[in-house]
Order: sequence, then structure tokens, then C-alpha cells
Amino acid sequence: MDKKALLVINRHSRKGKANFAQAVEMLDGLGFHLITTPVNDFAEFPNIIAKYREGIDLIIVGGGDGTLNAIVDSLVGVNLPLGILPLGTANDLARTLSIPTSIPEACRVIAGDYKKTIDLGLVNGKYFFNVASMGLSVKITQKLTKGLKRRLGILAYAWTAIQVLSQTRPFHAEIRTDTGESMFVKTLQIAVGNGRYYGGGMTIAEDAAIDDQRLDLYSLELQKWWQIIPLLTALPKGSQGLLPWVRTLSGHQISVSTRKAHSINTDGEITVATPATFSVIPRALEIYAPRP
Repeated sequence: MDKKALLVINRHSRKGKANFAQAVEMLDGLGFHLITTPVNDFAEFPNIIAKYREGIDLIIVGGGDGTLNAIVDSLVGVNLPLGILPLGTANDLARTLSIPTSIPEACRVIAGDYKKTIDLGLVNGKYFFNVASMGLSVKITQKLTKGLKRRLGILAYAWTAIQVLSQTRPFHAEIRTDTGESMFVKTLQIAVGNGRYYGGGMTIAEDAAIDDQRLDLYSLELQKWWQIIPLLTALPKGSQGLLPWVRTLSGHQISVSTRKAHSINTDGEITVATPATFSVIPRALEIYAPRP
């Protein structure tokens, strides 16, 4: 192994500070020549990549889905593969790619040199890996604190969802697809997925994959409080489309408009708002993953 890697670890992620030294030691032992640089604000990331891109072979990022969402726009077009060290709470992108959460094992995956080419989602100029959504999920994002995630781990998502559910009101939206479909909905949440997992292990669709070159949408059109109960078992499996009060569809481009602007979270970070156009960008990025 004789590869130069830019290593960026978010020390504010759930396990970032505790695992920084371990990651450096492990990667060094696997033969990587590391360039490590402090990042106080991920808005600096494009400048960091521009500074080092000519002298490196890959970029390794340690953090959770929020960290990866913060840097994904900077990776597009750079033509450098990405290695992931899952140091967040949910680590949904790592789950989608079957990257182990053990840091030594994740380092060995990068050293294994197998790369998977994945699609990216794009909404209003913002790239995302997993899912972009509006409605209930935004309320959860706004209430979910770093302290709660550190204390409860992945259970923080479920606990916060229970708290905000009673406070979330349905909203009206028009959904249009690139196939010419158009529909008006009254919904608690619209989620548009590029990957497979999001929100701590929820599944966007049963057959969703991060390289299937399509987007998967579902809309929660509940009318009775008890309809949330079947969702508790359906969402982890991606079978929510079997429920009559959940609308599902797929497409390469999907537009959503609302009467008033609704915030949209991408990979758990609130970034843009409606009206929104969602697109899939095929084969946009290479990521180190376990061999099939």
C-alpha cells in the first residue's frame, strides 16, 4: 500500500474525538500516507480539497451522515474515491454500503481497494446520499439534539419522533414526476430516497439501492392516529407502500410544490425548501466498500 490520503475526521461527531487516534494508527499501519488537517467549519472543505487534490489518491472522512452531507457537494467532480469511517449515530450511508461500524474493520475495507460506484440525489442544487424529506422528519431534525444522540444513540430518533408526532400537522402538496404524473396530496411527510436507509435504519423502499439510478418517494397520508402503528413495523422493512394510506412512486425526476415554503432535510440536515425538484445523478461517486 502506497497511497496518499486526505483524512478528515469530525471530532464533534458521536464517536469522532474518541476514535481519531485509533483511526490514524490503523490507517498508518495499513500503509497509507496520511494528510490530516483540522476542520472547524465544513464550509472550508472545498478549499481544503482544492489545496491537496493534486497530491492525494483518495479522501477519507470520519463522521456521521450529517458530516458526509456537509462535504458531498465538494466531492462531485473531483474524481477522487471516498473512504468512510462511520463515527456518527445512525451511519445510514455506511449501513447502505455494508461498511462495518468497527473502525479497524472500516479501515481494512478502505485498504481492500474495492470501490462501489453510487448515484447521488440532487434537490435544488444540494446533493444528498440517502434521503431528502419534508414534514414530520424536519420536526424531528429540529428537536433532535446532539446531547440526546450521545445519550441514547440510535434510540434518540424514535424518542424524538414520538414527541413531535402530536405536534405535526398535515400539509398540502402537489407531486409531479418525469413520466407526466401529477397528484395533489394531504400528507404528514414526503420522503424522496436515493439510497436505501435513513433515519437510523428506516428503509425508503423494499428494493431501493444506491446504484439503481432512480428515486423512490413515499407520502404519509394518515387520517387516523392508529394508522401510525403499522408503520412502526413497515418502515424498517420498506414495506410501507403496502398500506393504503401511504402513497409510493419512483422516477428519475420528481417535483414537489406546496402552498407555503416547507423546509427540506437532506441526510438529516435542513438545507433547502420547497418548491423543490429532485433528480438522480447516476454513477456520481466512488466509495470504498466491502467486496460483494
